[in-house]
Amino acid sequence: MKQILAVAVLICAITLPAFAVDPRERLPDTKLETRARALSAELRCVVCQNQSIDESDADLARDLRQVIRVRIAVGDSDQEVLDYVVARYGEFVLLRPPFKGATVVLWLGPILFVLAGLAGIVLYYRRRPQDERSAAMDDRT
Repeated sequence: MKQILAVAVLICAITLPAFAVDPRERLPDTKLETRARALSAELRCVVCQNQSIDESDADLARDLRQVIRVRIAVGDSDQEVLDYVVARYGEFVLLRPPFKGATVVLWLGPILFVLAGLAGIVLYYRRRPQDERSAAMDDRT
């Protein structure tokens, strides 16, 4: 029984999300802190690349979270903060890049791959000889 409890506690400890935002980083005003957290969730950690800076424990992510909080405290709008970070690190830091010429492949690529796959399947079955198709139909029954 103790082993089962120990395993359950270990699984819970491993699966808990990492709260990367240090309480000392937080802004005293809850509205401003909410904005800072929302902006942090939209920006990619350039070290981790698959996490937002809100989730990342990397030093650079911590620095970017502090930059966001300073910019918000100064009075920048959300778009001004995003523009500032993008100007420094490029559009790569945006988890949801804008739809434009340079990012069209990111947005349309998955759809094009699915359509190409479906077209390949249709062409494959259309080009099969008739006797193979009828044999395949006979096997189903």
